[in-house]
Amino acid sequence: MADAAGRLTKLAEEVLGAPLPVRIRAWDRSESGPPGAPTLVFRNRRALRRLLFKPGELGLARAWVAGDIDVDGDLYDALDLLAGLVWERGSDAPKPQRAAVLRALARPEVRHAARELLTLVGAPVPPAPPAEESRRRRGPLHTLLRDKEAISHHYDVGNDFYELVLGPSMVYSCAYWEAPDATLEDAQRDKLDLICRKLALQEDQRLLDVGCGWGSMVLHAAREYGVRAVGITLSEEQATYARKRIAEAGLADRVEIRVQDYREIKDEPFDAISSVGMAEHVGRARYAEYADALYALLRPGGRLLNHQIARRPLADEETYHVDEFIDRYVFPDGELAPVGRTVAQLEEAGFEVRDVEAIREHYALTLRQWVTNLERHWDAALRLTSLGRARVWRLYMAASALSFERNRIGVNQVLAVRTPEPGASGLPLRARTWTG
Repeated sequence: MADAAGRLTKLAEEVLGAPLPVRIRAWDRSESGPPGAPTLVFRNRRALRRLLFKPGELGLARAWVAGDIDVDGDLYDALDLLAGLVWERGSDAPKPQRAAVLRALARPEVRHAARELLTLVGAPVPPAPPAEESRRRRGPLHTLLRDKEAISHHYDVGNDFYELVLGPSMVYSCAYWEAPDATLEDAQRDKLDLICRKLALQEDQRLLDVGCGWGSMVLHAAREYGVRAVGITLSEEQATYARKRIAEAGLADRVEIRVQDYREIKDEPFDAISSVGMAEHVGRARYAEYADALYALLRPGGRLLNHQIARRPLADEETYHVDEFIDRYVFPDGELAPVGRTVAQLEEAGFEVRDVEAIREHYALTLRQWVTNLERHWDAALRLTSLGRARVWRLYMAASALSFERNRIGVNQVLAVRTPEPGASGLPLRARTWTG
């Protein structure tokens, strides 16, 4: 296939109706596209087969995870240039894009070019998806068993791998940065402390941490504020790791880690609840149940801090679809909601929402630091997991950082109170003293 890059560029531009923003280098060493731009490298013909048999985001993701496609140049720059074509999130773009592609493929000259490519790429069958792709899930969304399987797919990758990416804090959520040049460890400690101050934690209060991860939140709250804490997770590996950390800190008498779903807790009431980076897994079908359950677990006057990624609202909410790459490779069954819907559903459950803090720029900084950690320890990461899994993480974290930077998605801390009768919230007149 002489000048494969030129042919690929021509076909892509015919379909897109616009110049391709990146260069292409093909397996025959041919190159095409704007000079100086990041280069999308097609390492073999199988990469093209993946895109032809599954056009768009999922085909590109499979090619990336399998190592059939790579980027020569800055990954962030390449993803930013490609965002409007395949990686755009939080907008109405995908359906119009698919319609435009179908219209383009209906043109005779494009059909001819596509047929020519199909005859030259080799085997006329689609390649098998990479092993890292989650299996197709059936049945109702967000049952206890299905949620446990989805959480295991993402979190049971190996604690040693997470240590490389997250650093010593082992906090897998947005940090809170005093300045861009602060350390990740300081920023994660500041985030944990900010949550504790928003919850106004006091010695011997009962704290429930929903989705406790590797135990960082309950560990900080027990050590620094003297609370008695329960942390729940659906990941066996996380629970084992968290219990070891707590025992080593001498806090086993104050902190309990359970492998348990929030819908299974029966030992209420709690004085405070933190839910950090967990509600994205709940899904719209179960969010009212989630809000009702947390309300019931709190004592009157108790506070909830809900830290949650949000997407931009759509003109027609029924058009919302879960990102295929994220659903297949990262967070199976995960769903994002606009912050307004989250606030409304918490209030419908009975909460009084008292504060909403948007911190999306903080998540972009956090993700870029995680990518740096992964790239710095790449060889060690490959000893701990598969090459495909490491590539999944590098792609999803870099793409997510850009999504936060471009305001395609955000993250918010919502402070809500189970306000008792006759209506005293327990907050000071100037509640935001915690940010000082």
